[in-house]
Amino acid sequence: MNVSTPAARERVKIFDTTLRDGEQCAGASMTFEEKIQVAELLDALGVDVIEAGFPIASQGDFEAVSEIARRLHTAVPCGLARAAVKDIDRAAEALRNAHAFRIHTFISTSPVHMKYKLQMEPDAVLEKVFASVARARSHTDDVEWSAEDATRTEFDFLCRCVEAAIKAGATTINVPDTVGYTTPEEYASLFRRLIEAVPNSDKAIFSTHCHNDLGMAVANSLAGVTGGARQIECTINGLGERAGNAALEEVVMAIRTRADVLPFTTGIKTPMLMQASKLVSTVTGFPVQYNKAIVGKNAFAHESGIHQDGMLKHVETYEIMRPEDVGVRETNLVMGKHSGRHAFREKLKDLGYELGDNAFEQAFDRMKALADRKKHVYDEDIEALVEDGIAGAAEGAKVIALTVIAGTGGPQKAIITMDVDGTHITKEANGTGPVDACFNAIKAILPHEARLSLYQVHAVTEGTDAQAEVSVRLEEDDRVATGRGADVDTLVSSAKAYVAALNKLSIRREKANAPGVDGAEPVRVGERV
Repeated sequence: MNVSTPAARERVKIFDTTLRDGEQCAGASMTFEEKIQVAELLDALGVDVIEAGFPIASQGDFEAVSEIARRLHTAVPCGLARAAVKDIDRAAEALRNAHAFRIHTFISTSPVHMKYKLQMEPDAVLEKVFASVARARSHTDDVEWSAEDATRTEFDFLCRCVEAAIKAGATTINVPDTVGYTTPEEYASLFRRLIEAVPNSDKAIFSTHCHNDLGMAVANSLAGVTGGARQIECTINGLGERAGNAALEEVVMAIRTRADVLPFTTGIKTPMLMQASKLVSTVTGFPVQYNKAIVGKNAFAHESGIHQDGMLKHVETYEIMRPEDVGVRETNLVMGKHSGRHAFREKLKDLGYELGDNAFEQAFDRMKALADRKKHVYDEDIEALVEDGIAGAAEGAKVIALTVIAGTGGPQKAIITMDVDGTHITKEANGTGPVDACFNAIKAILPHEARLSLYQVHAVTEGTDAQAEVSVRLEEDDRVATGRGADVDTLVSSAKAYVAALNKLSIRREKANAPGVDGAEPVRVGERV
């Protein structure tokens, strides 16, 4: 069979669970607005199914799933539900305004889960499988059933559960490697055996769902497809609890790049992968590691002289993918203090930015100022200063000037001047450290009761003169806001990030206090697949 022809390449569905399983990653919770933003990008990316959340978990999760379901154009929204009537009905209620929707219900099937987690006998679990799928099927003809901890489940019992689920109306059967335990050979074999042993297996699509505890989530997912699965469950950047999930960008590009051994295709628009990666990284505050496959900073970087020589002679000597295929735009333009406006505008276009005249002039001035303060201005520097300028344009309060007195010999003091509604206000405050002093000085100008739940710093580029990019997350009642700031001075970027988060909280506070707006109930930790 000639696998290179389109007719020979079978379609594999991409089921994205960044907003559900990915958000279960410790510290990765997203706000309502951030979930909507991610969902709309996933829809444009070409994802087949978007698992938008766990509607029974909280009122906030319910509202997010409901709004996402209403907004999606092509992707099918999905809600997770345990094997309980209340869970399933709540999911259906959240999804009812979608053009079409899927309910994903699950129950544990492994001996260790049934004994210690569920405290149920196998026959009782089997009855729950049939009843839960039947209940979900009463709401929609698109029902997915998952055997939680399937890879540690006794094979005969797993077959009985899968057969019951399909008989009750499940159209997708998910076989999750919940704890990242299996290996590629085992996982491929499991799918082959299941599809062969279950009498009605031809009436459902089988799906992979792999965790990365042993670093094999992507390899296992691809192996599952070779074993007969035709849906892969994954997340952007491999986000997920513990070591994460299979990374969407990696499975998609593996299928695209190795069509010779993986004769499949997906509907993903791969030039949008970098954009999706950056958005998820920004809203969660989780930076992408430099050597991350496909979307890492160094994925298409070559420093070795031998590699550079090979690349200059022929790009395929060291690159198996084209950077533009994943949304990375290479350029020969090097920015510095001698660069002109025309070169800078072309650089911005190469990086994916189209700015209006005023925004462009402001960005150009910031680039010139940055070039006077550090030796090399990298693409990442430009992206950071442009994003910082975009964020700053929408702020209510702004940092104008900051002076910090720090050291071992005395109290840490910060003196800050801010623009608040057109008025410049200066305050000073002490702190246990320079950052604490900065935040206390800001609080003296903008009083609040918000709690700092995240403070994260990373260098945009290498070198002691690198820009520092700071992420700050503040929590106030049931509201959460994340702010970001970038500057060559870490304390200035910290102040910018803190003020940006306060501005977002202020906006959300006003929305929450508007007539007819109810506060969200506290989030309850949900079950996991």
